[in-house]
Amino acid sequence: MNKLITFAPVGARLLLGLIFTVFGLNGFLHFIPIPPADGAAGDFMGGLAASGYFFPLLAGTQIIIGLALLTNLFAALALVVLAPITIHIVAYHTLAPDGMGMALLVVALQVIVAWNLRAAYRPLLNAKVQA
Repeated sequence: MNKLITFAPVGARLLLGLIFTVFGLNGFLHFIPIPPADGAAGDFMGGLAASGYFFPLLAGTQIIIGLALLTNLFAALALVVLAPITIHIVAYHTLAPDGMGMALLVVALQVIVAWNLRAAYRPLLNAKVQA
């Protein structure tokens, strides 16, 4: 049990990094087929695609976050950048529920890694900052 507590945050960080690196690369290389969304989810994705910049920006950000988590360089910062992306992934899957399991896995992994790095966030949560 003690080994699990020791290695779970590292495993969660590596799996989270792998997920975002792979899906970020898929945004450019398209090696994992993504079925077209319909209804409100399709309308939402169509609007994002129409902007022309959103999906390349998202894919590039996912690759950077994934590599930061895999290498454990700036991992706490990577999780801060990842938080709104994760919120949008979960929100999107309320429109297209077929991928909600993966979205909730990402949330769980992110919570495990963030809890392990909680000391890095303490200064961010101070109400007043000393100048």
